[in-house]
Amino acid sequence: MNSMQKGAHQLWLALALGVGLATTALAQEVPHLNVTQPGGFPGRAVMNGITKTTNGVNVTWDGPAGYYQLYVAQSLANPTWQPTGSPNLNRNLTLTNISGNAFFKVLGPSGQFAGAQACAECHEGIYNLESNTRHAHALQTLKNAHQENNASCLPCHTVGFGLPTGFKTEITTPHLANAQCESCHGPAAAHAANEMDLTKRPRIELAAQVCGGCHNGSHHPTFEEWKSSGHSAVTEDMNPAGRISSCGRCHSGSARLALVAGLNPAVAVTNDANVGITCVVCHDPHQTHVWTNVLSRVVSTNQLRYAVASTNDFFLSTSDNFTNKYNVQINVCAQCHNHRGATWSSSGRPPHHSPQYNMMLGTIGELPAGTSPIRAAHGTLIEKQCVGCHMPTRAFTDEAHPGMTGHSFKVESYDSCTECHTFPELLQDFTALVISSRMQQLKTDLNLWATTKAPAPLPTQFGALAWEYTVPGELSTGTAGPSSSQQALIPDNIKRARFNLYIVNNDGSHGTHNALHALALLDAAQTWVQEELAK
Repeated sequence: MNSMQKGAHQLWLALALGVGLATTALAQEVPHLNVTQPGGFPGRAVMNGITKTTNGVNVTWDGPAGYYQLYVAQSLANPTWQPTGSPNLNRNLTLTNISGNAFFKVLGPSGQFAGAQACAECHEGIYNLESNTRHAHALQTLKNAHQENNASCLPCHTVGFGLPTGFKTEITTPHLANAQCESCHGPAAAHAANEMDLTKRPRIELAAQVCGGCHNGSHHPTFEEWKSSGHSAVTEDMNPAGRISSCGRCHSGSARLALVAGLNPAVAVTNDANVGITCVVCHDPHQTHVWTNVLSRVVSTNQLRYAVASTNDFFLSTSDNFTNKYNVQINVCAQCHNHRGATWSSSGRPPHHSPQYNMMLGTIGELPAGTSPIRAAHGTLIEKQCVGCHMPTRAFTDEAHPGMTGHSFKVESYDSCTECHTFPELLQDFTALVISSRMQQLKTDLNLWATTKAPAPLPTQFGALAWEYTVPGELSTGTAGPSSSQQALIPDNIKRARFNLYIVNNDGSHGTHNALHALALLDAAQTWVQEELAK
C-alpha cells in the first residue's frame, strides 16, 4: 500500500446514490482508455466514469500499470476516506447495497518516467524505427515555432510535462524530450526496473483516446473528427466466434490488428473485439513507410500502413484466408470498402454496403456479354483517390476558422472538385437525382414483375417481395423474401437485375463514385427486367 499512497490520485464527483460496503468484481469486456489526456496516455490515476448497475454503481478509472485502491467518503467537509474492495488491476469496481451520497477517489502507482533509452535496452528494433518518426522530433517542432517554453504545448511534445517525474527542461531532463514510448504506453520506470513483473508492464492501448490527447483542438481536430465518423463505432457485437474473424476484419480494430500480425483473433482477442477502427488501424505508430503513388509516381513518406491509391481490383470475402489476400499496396480505404466477393448468383441477402472501391474501378456488377466496364475518372485522375475527396484539409486561421484534418471522412469541402467541375455541388445533386430516379424506376418494374409475372406460388406468398433476396434489402419493406429453395424459381435475369440495383444503392454515393458505370448497370438491369415482363 505504501507505493500506492505515494502515487497519483484523483477525486471524483458525489453520487446522489452513495455506496455501501459490498463490492463485486465486474465481468465485462477489456476496458480501454475512454478519456483524452494532454500528452497521450495518463501519467497518473484518472477517474473516468460512474454508471448505474442493477443494484449499485460501477466506478472506472485509468492510469499507469499497477494496482489501484478505490476509496469512498460520505462528505467532503471532514472526509473519512474508507477503502472499498481490494487493490485491483482491473481499473473498475462495482459497488452494491447503495444508500445516501458518496464521493470517490482512487490511489494508484506513482507515474515514474524512464525515457525511451531505457526502453531501447529490450526493444531496440522498435526504438530504432520510432526514432525516425515525427514523434521523435516533436520538441524541435516547437523550437521551430519558438514555442518551446509554452506550457500548453509541452505536454504533447515531451514526456510527462507537468507531472513530478516528467519533463522539466531540455537541460535538466533531456531524456524526456520529444514524444516517446511512454507518451503512448504510460510511465515505464517500474517496468524497466523489473521487466518480469507483469503487473507493471505498460499497456498496448488501441483506443483513439491515446492519440486524441494530442491530436485534437481547433488547430488539428483529428480526434474530434474521427469521433464523429462511422469508424469510431462498433454497431454489432464482434466478439462471437462466428463473427470476430470474418466481420471483425473490418468492423473491429482489435481483430484487424490481430490478423495483420498473423494471429487468430478468436484466440488472440479475448472478449475485446468491440473496438472501433481507431487511429492505429490505419496509421503505424512505430515507423514511417515509403509509398510510390501508382497514379502520380510521387514518392511519399508517412506513417500510413497502406498506399493511398491503387488500380488493381481487390476484394476480401468473409471466407477468404486473410493472410493470402492481405496486400498493403491496395488503397487504404479499399482494404475494407470492397464488395467482399459479392456475386449475382447469391440469394441469401443483398451485397454488403462496401463496394465503393470496385465501383470506382468498374469491376463490380453485371453487364451484357461483350460490354467493357467503365473505370471512373475519379479513380484515375484524383491522385489520392478516396482521400482526395473524403479527407479535405484546411489550415487553422483563428478560432472562428479552425483547422480541418479530414478524419470525419465526409465530403465537407468541394475545393478540390473545382479543379475539374465549375459547380461541383450542383453536379453532385444532378447526378444523384438521375441515379435515384433510375433506381426507383427499376424497383417499380421489379415489383411489377413480382406481382404479375413471377412463377407461382411466389406472388401469392410474397407479393412485391417475390423478386427479393431471402433476407430483403433496405429497398423493400418486409422481413422475409423467397426461401433458399424458392429462389430457384426466380429467373437469372431478375437475379442479375436486383444485384445491379443493390450494388448501385449500397455504393452509397448516388453515382458520384462512378456515374457512367452506375448508369450502365442500371441500363443492363432494366433491359433484363423488360425481357422478363415481355414473356
